[in-house]
Amino acid sequence: MANEKSQTTVALSRTGDVASIEFSSPDGINIFSSRVVGELGEAVEKVATDAQARFVVLRAKGKVFLAGADIAQMQRFTQDEALAFARKGQSVFDALERLPQVTIAAISGHALGGGCEVALACDFRLTVATAKFGQPEVRLGLIPGWGGTQRLARYVPLGMARRLLFSGEQITAEAARALHLVDEVVADAAELEAAVQRWVTLLTPGSPAAVKHLKRAMLSGDEAGEFAKCFVGTEAREGTTAFLEKRAAGWTQRPPA
Repeated sequence: MANEKSQTTVALSRTGDVASIEFSSPDGINIFSSRVVGELGEAVEKVATDAQARFVVLRAKGKVFLAGADIAQMQRFTQDEALAFARKGQSVFDALERLPQVTIAAISGHALGGGCEVALACDFRLTVATAKFGQPEVRLGLIPGWGGTQRLARYVPLGMARRLLFSGEQITAEAARALHLVDEVVADAAELEAAVQRWVTLLTPGSPAAVKHLKRAMLSGDEAGEFAKCFVGTEAREGTTAFLEKRAAGWTQRPPA
């Protein structure tokens, strides 16, 4: 694999039931290289089995959330290396999408290329007003390789997805919200953290096990099968009993994935 220039690192931590996967770089511009994709994959694999984590928040330090792939590394790819790079990223982003926890992308700067793709693999996207979004690969003679051609059209109309992909156009945070590409736009980084907490509070009353089955049903289409699986554990009984007794449900810790 060609040499990389990215200095971006990935750190996993948890406070209470909220896990954080944070990207950082000395120059404040976070870039995906093959190594960074691998580090993200390791973090996703670890958090998937953390029974204490109900939420996973993707964050980034610096002026750019994620600027995409390491072009210096990609520029010398052979076809086989390019295929391996794309397959690796797809595997990691698919694993992120399949996490049993609620995932939130806290977007503190531009999310372009692979940065937009990783945000699309999360359940919710919260962003600062100054961020821009786009898939500029076509202007480099490339296409998205980590699910962008597929996930983008789930959130925006197909015609708009074509426009963004075929043109490489970047759009503002407000335009992204109008397209339902992001869920909330806030003024700055401080408000972004407050927004994350609001969403955690909003989503906390739901059953962790039910959320897991909801996500699986939405990805697989097997709604009946996932509905039936709700009755394997204790949370369906607890939830229905709490409803009948007119009290709040007392959920157990999240079951293993």
